Amino acid sequence: MSERARLTGFLVLLGLGWGLTTPLNKITVSLGRAEIALVFWQMLIGAVLLGIVQLMRRRRLRLTRATLGVWVFIALMGTILPNSASFRAAAQLPAGIMAIAIASVPMFAFPMALALGTDRFTWLRALGLGLGLTGVALIALPQSSLPDPAMAPWLLVALVAPFCYAIEGNAVARWGTGSLDAVDVLFGASLLGALGTGTLAAATGAMFVPRPPFVLADASLLATSAIHAGVYCGYVWLVGRAGATFAGQVAYLVTGFGVAWSMILLGERYSLWVWTALAAMLAGLSLVKPRDPDPPPNPIAPNAVARHDGAS
Repeated sequence: MSERARLTGFLVLLGLGWGLTTPLNKITVSLGRAEIALVFWQMLIGAVLLGIVQLMRRRRLRLTRATLGVWVFIALMGTILPNSASFRAAAQLPAGIMAIAIASVPMFAFPMALALGTDRFTWLRALGLGLGLTGVALIALPQSSLPDPAMAPWLLVALVAPFCYAIEGNAVARWGTGSLDAVDVLFGASLLGALGTGTLAAATGAMFVPRPPFVLADASLLATSAIHAGVYCGYVWLVGRAGATFAGQVAYLVTGFGVAWSMILLGERYSLWVWTALAAMLAGLSLVKPRDPDPPPNPIAPNAVARHDGAS
């Protein structure tokens, strides 16, 4: 097997894993637990797993004003705000719609990058932006696209996550992360985020502790957190081995597998409007994402490269 075939297979494996987190999130919110408590457990589990990786790397982190600023920013924009919104929206929307919504990251990131001067305008990318917006409209406007037209406002809540990811990606592309590499950033942000969300969840009475007999929602929360940490580390490795543009193609796979997993595990079925929206979003992503040269990878989430167009 050639090196390219092995890397392509690994890319597909990453997309398969990240896409699985979409229906798992839907299962996680099924008990109606507070979003801030769910985010706490997600960040705590991620911090523990990434802490093990840091120990294996024998990597020491220095706490400075600069590193603290990076961790706080990434924790807020990369996990706490977007995941809280995603958990809230996932309780109301089909998981497949959530998977399609996350593909809108570059649609938000592109105009931000233009404003920051980190990207340049082209009519081809503008067409991609238009296709992405068309995809969102196809979901939100036709009455037959969602199971219940009353769900349409929740699509705006689902779009909070890609909006936050776009801010995060552009900030990292513009100002960088200093001496921290990608795993350093995610570990520190997860640790600080767990401390902050845990304190808030406890103070508001939202905290819960999974206890035997564990239910499916507990298992899905653990699985989502573990998959994100593991697949993310794999993504970082792939960026270093094959380049950001090649690794960035995982964005297509995350959306596609997210829809497929939702159909398999949750039995979801979608109207022609939704399938048309998916096609429009993926076509728009192919036009808006950066080409050459490769941008620096964003340290968080599956659409890291697409976010630099500015995406865990």
